[in-house]
Amino acid sequence: MTPTYSVTGRRRRVFVPRPTAPVAPPAPQDPPIYRDLMRVWADRGRTLPGRHDPEWIRLAAPTVLRGEFSDPPALPRDGR
Repeated sequence: MTPTYSVTGRRRRVFVPRPTAPVAPPAPQDPPIYRDLMRVWADRGRTLPGRHDPEWIRLAAPTVLRGEFSDPPALPRDGR
């Protein structure tokens, strides 16, 4: 394939800086009052934000098994 432009003369190089990924700032630490409060809650066995709570999982679990309220299958020739 033949180029559609003239290749004569000196080529000009253009510098294009590569975009760099922004550096994420370090995660902010909780203020001391919140750290102390969470420590007190944990010592007393209370629920902590962002932590797994087995009691909540137990309480929120469904108590009815799937299909427990549906009609039992009809027996053959039972008149239904």
